[in-house]
Amino acid sequence: MCTTCGCSGHTHEPHHHDHEGHVHAPHEHGLEHAPRHGNDHEHAPPAANVIRLEQQILARNDEQAQRNRRRLAVQQVLALNLMSAPGAGKTTLLERTVRELGGGHTLQVIEGDQATDYDARRLREAGCPVVQLNTGTGCHLDASMVDRGLDQLPLAAGSILVIENIGNLVCPALFDLGEHARVVVAAVTDGDDKPVKYPHMFRAATLIVLNKMDLLPYVTFDTDRFQAFARQINPGATVLPLSAIRGDGVDAWIGWLREQARNGAA
Repeated sequence: MCTTCGCSGHTHEPHHHDHEGHVHAPHEHGLEHAPRHGNDHEHAPPAANVIRLEQQILARNDEQAQRNRRRLAVQQVLALNLMSAPGAGKTTLLERTVRELGGGHTLQVIEGDQATDYDARRLREAGCPVVQLNTGTGCHLDASMVDRGLDQLPLAAGSILVIENIGNLVCPALFDLGEHARVVVAAVTDGDDKPVKYPHMFRAATLIVLNKMDLLPYVTFDTDRFQAFARQINPGATVLPLSAIRGDGVDAWIGWLREQARNGAA
């Protein structure tokens, strides 16, 4: 396991591109690990070495993220890192966004999943250019993967790029991808205590989308409590309740996107 985030270690397999813009991206930020024998504690690396290694891994990622950010700025593309727990409704929200964005803005997506291209196919059918990144056992995207994904997209000036990260409220928060802003999608089905249980994720958010409001009558979820926790962790973040299925609040989401595109990538 990777000592940085607990996901799969380094692999030397090459990257393969299929005809649908599908990139099979080996997970690169981790390490190769020798087979374990006997007591794990006997073979564990010293803590100081682990810390130095984590710092090196994150430093390399941050350097690539800055290159991604400069590239996107030159091309006048707004990039958003979209993160959530599994099943919070990121892809459904993007499907609706493709249909309703308009206003001269083109939406493009880098789709991150451990396996399959199901979500990428959904977005293509909605009319969105998509590159699929599969990480195997890796639990998040990193800046080098995104760099390869950028090579597969048109990146027209004035467009909006959404990087749909792997469903995970822990590891994606550690890795800068070169985005202009981070959007965290929570769902009322997740529970109202998520901001305080996963503070690093919510602290990094520019916008917190509270999705699946259409299910509120059927679950135990206190929206006031959720918003109080969100303000406690991140006083500067905006919380936007909506239903990607029913459409409530989607106009406010589209308006936020357009404002970010006007101001963030100019």
